Amino acid sequence: MSKLRETFLEELADLYDAEKQLVKALPRMAKAAKHEELKDAFLTHLGETEEHVNRLEQVFRAFGAKPKGKKCKAMQGLIEEGEDIIKEEMGDAALICAAQKVEHYEIASYGSLHSWATLLEQNEAADLLQETLEEEKATDEKLTQTAENAINLEEQNEEGEEEETASNRGRSR
Repeated sequence: MSKLRETFLEELADLYDAEKQLVKALPRMAKAAKHEELKDAFLTHLGETEEHVNRLEQVFRAFGAKPKGKKCKAMQGLIEEGEDIIKEEMGDAALICAAQKVEHYEIASYGSLHSWATLLEQNEAADLLQETLEEEKATDEKLTQTAENAINLEEQNEEGEEEETASNRGRSR
């Protein structure tokens, strides 16, 4: 087996596990989100992520390999960070940051796998990986828009109101 093919299959197994971990984490993130648009984004991405798992299984088959996962420590760490944000009730802006870290990891992984599948002349696999890569980029963009158009501003305003209330309490003494 070529070194690139071997590397491809190792990274594919890693990404397969990453996506499966994410299927379990997204419902918790959706539940923790306060903003309805963010809840919807997480739930929509959950459906996409389930499809990503299916596509990765198709990619394994295109390579003549059985679908199998290899513990993805990177995704495990990113999800743990997200769990801390939920536990500490840091808010929707922090949840978006955690989600975008996940998306950027996935974009890097899918980009590399797509490139390697192309080099290995596995066109079916390359097409499947490209399709998922585009969805990951779209999710990242949606998260950015949600943050910039609503959540960041709302949380900034809430913070300003809290500071003003505290300042007024200090003056009334």
